Amino acid sequence: MSTILRQVRPWGGALCDIQLADGMIAAMGCDAPHGAPEIDCRGGTLLPGLHDHHLHILALAARRQSVDLAGLTSEAAICAALAGAPSGSWLRAVGYDERAAGLPDAAQIDRWVPDRPVRLQDRTGALWVLNSAGLAALDSSAWPPGAERDTAGRPTGRFWREDRWLARALPRSLPDLAALGHELAALGLSGLTDAGAHNGPDEARLLAGALPQRLVLMGSEALGRGDGYTLGALKLLIDERDPPELDALAVRIGEARRQERAVAAHCVTEAELALFLAALEVAGGAQQGDRIEHGGLIPHAFVPVIASAGLTIVTNPAFIHDRGDRYLDTVACEQQNDLYPAARLARAGIALLGGSDAPYASADPWLAMRTARDRRTAGGRPLGQAEQLEALAALRLYCSGAIMPGTRADLILCDGTLADVLADLTADRLRTVLIGGETVFSRD
Repeated sequence: MSTILRQVRPWGGALCDIQLADGMIAAMGCDAPHGAPEIDCRGGTLLPGLHDHHLHILALAARRQSVDLAGLTSEAAICAALAGAPSGSWLRAVGYDERAAGLPDAAQIDRWVPDRPVRLQDRTGALWVLNSAGLAALDSSAWPPGAERDTAGRPTGRFWREDRWLARALPRSLPDLAALGHELAALGLSGLTDAGAHNGPDEARLLAGALPQRLVLMGSEALGRGDGYTLGALKLLIDERDPPELDALAVRIGEARRQERAVAAHCVTEAELALFLAALEVAGGAQQGDRIEHGGLIPHAFVPVIASAGLTIVTNPAFIHDRGDRYLDTVACEQQNDLYPAARLARAGIALLGGSDAPYASADPWLAMRTARDRRTAGGRPLGQAEQLEALAALRLYCSGAIMPGTRADLILCDGTLADVLADLTADRLRTVLIGGETVFSRD
């Protein structure tokens, strides 16, 4: 199949016609031949498709079938939301903020929902809490290490970092990944990197080919190469609550080298970042493609160390928007400018990519771009404005690469000039999204 993009401005440049064939850009110039199907671009701006470099696809799809508690900060509001849940056996709730009623346990959720099993996830994604009916549905002879117990040895209902175990132990319906993929395509996303630390063959079978986007899978040592996705970095989940031993972390980095894979480390806190950098040194140093995921707290002193190691940082600007008001109320003033920094990293020559960490922040890449540019919270309050990026740099967190013959036809067409796109940074300007030359979203 061949398609002509007629009268378009690649990266906002000069008008031209672009011929697509076999999923690639075949030719560019003026007055492309007629006869093939055409898209009249009306002088719009053509950009490479957007890529979310860090999200959790299965969790995001499951969220569409859950009660969303995000933003609810009173116990009354939580109870009202849970009471309005659709009927069924299990009730699944996500986005719980401990400001509402502290960290709940099974007994507390029993008071909220006494008549059905409940599984509730906190806003960070690190904690699941089951009520008594939910606990009763589990095999109590095989509790995982993350199942919390009280001083008398009784389970509290809290499960820390046990997503994989719970997914196997509890009833699970397959989410509608195709529908999610089309929703993400309507945001301009042509590529996704799933950052699940436990991704292995089972997750690969679920995800490969299930969405229209090109897929990169990070995951565990068990994840190998396969059809329908590109094998990504070995994911190192470093949790300050229960950090791995330095030598054990270095061993995993060594295994990644043997598998010819980069490593990508979850580093939200300063302590997690310091541990990763130390483990890299023990393992023989960083290699091309090694990444810091999140970079939630990066003081200035770490910047030259990261730069000299050649690490890439995958930042999450949307957290400044979605959680910024909470940060302003709970994070010490002297640390607020170190939250998800960007400008200081760019000045040091550190490569930056953008990821949503959805469903734990908004999946909208344009919201993340605006936040990287403006550094304002959902409540409109400034947060770390010394770390603002120029609009084009914010766009390039998600959108990079040349538009030229021989490159993939993963493209987004936007109304207006590049200056218009940068001024708005909104999906409202999207007209057409193509992946491999095929239209996956169109407003026309």
